Amino acid sequence: MTHMETKTFLNTSESTRTAGFSYTFETPKFPQEIFELLLDIKEWWSGLYGETITGKSTKIDDEFCFLAGEGVHFSKQKLVELVPHSKIVWLVLESRLTFLYDIEEWNGTRIRFDINRQGESSLVKFRHEGLIPEIECYHNCSSAWNGYMKNLERKLTTNF
Repeated sequence: MTHMETKTFLNTSESTRTAGFSYTFETPKFPQEIFELLLDIKEWWSGLYGETITGKSTKIDDEFCFLAGEGVHFSKQKLVELVPHSKIVWLVLESRLTFLYDIEEWNGTRIRFDINRQGESSLVKFRHEGLIPEIECYHNCSSAWNGYMKNLERKLTTNF
């Protein structure tokens, strides 16, 4: 198994809606196991900034709220796409990122995972669609996403 390089980019061939921060890695875990872990938000979007996560995310239209950094980051997500063992997409319905000039900058963006089995490993691709270099949050938010994704990668590439 090889580690895939972390990728942070704006792909100009994609529309602005789907362009954004991306992180890809390989894991020996099977798509079903990865998929189930990702639906439990606390398993991958916690551990860095004193996060509180409320709500659920197991079926279409489920909503959850994410609060971190003693309240400096609040966002509410709705599960909008679900392809078992393959794809999960949340739409950000509401955001209050108090460290930004435009505290609602995440509104309408999408947080997405795609999972594909390739031989002896699975490829996990995370993307925050709409988190592009031109917006204020890009530097701080992409740095935080890198931290969360590295934690997720460690969790999925080691035996625990």
